[in-house]
Amino acid sequence: MADLRKNPRGGWNAASLPDLSGRTAVVTGANSGIGSVTAQALARAGAHVVLAVRDEARGRAAAARMSGSTEVRRLDLADLASVREFASAWDGPLNLLVNNAGVMMLPRQRTRDGFEMQFGTNHLGHFALTNLLLPQVTDRVVTVSSGAHRWSGAVIHFDDLDLDADYTPQRAYAQSKLANLLFTLELQRRLTESGSPVRALAAHPGYAATNLQSHTANPAARVFLKLGNRLFAQSDEAGALPTLYAAVRDLPGASYVGPDGMGEMRGAPTLVGRSRAASDPEAARRLWEASAELTGVGFPAEAKAA
Repeated sequence: MADLRKNPRGGWNAASLPDLSGRTAVVTGANSGIGSVTAQALARAGAHVVLAVRDEARGRAAAARMSGSTEVRRLDLADLASVREFASAWDGPLNLLVNNAGVMMLPRQRTRDGFEMQFGTNHLGHFALTNLLLPQVTDRVVTVSSGAHRWSGAVIHFDDLDLDADYTPQRAYAQSKLANLLFTLELQRRLTESGSPVRALAAHPGYAATNLQSHTANPAARVFLKLGNRLFAQSDEAGALPTLYAAVRDLPGASYVGPDGMGEMRGAPTLVGRSRAASDPEAARRLWEASAELTGVGFPAEAKAA
């Protein structure tokens, strides 16, 4: 694996991580791309990192390439039974939860529970996982969103969350990434209101070359994205830096971290803005209530403990 400590731009990079010895982190989707790079950096800094992955064989292969303390546990975010099983097996404190896994611009598909795949995986799976693990979380939750939350027409379709009436891969992806930011906003509100010291933050990688784009529904889009990856994108190592920055820096709750370059496409990690739709507290509350109803999981009373 590439060495994240080398950053040609200078400034904050993975070498800036503090000593994380004695801390435990869970990174979802840690067998490839930004998730794998994030897990590698945290483990190298001394954390014990749990790679939460759907494919355990691929997870073990990724862990074998990492230095430091790691383990692999199965987690399928498109199956709420798997989410519950992962959470119920957790024992002991969890310092950091990184909600990284995601799918992008897929043909119309359903999760095992019948939800539209992108909304179900990118948002509902992480919503349930976070709330089920929250009584054990001691420091922070970092959820990976995307600049796609700003795409034209990106809204939460409250009357048709599965987009049955008008599905497009792009619309579904943008909704799921907007949901990530609204989830972070409402989670932080509830944590603050309950007196919890835990912080909820979000990050986005900019335009990073990963295998996520290879699963898009449109063949022409796959070719375009592959070319863009080669010509314009930053590496997945650079793309992981906003997540790592959000994971260890002393930032206010509900902060959003992304690259500092033009259009937030590439660059060093910094605090960035978000769309008006992603800053709407009423939409955040409404999404939370809908998500709790759909998943059967709500904000845990145990999270109120300071």
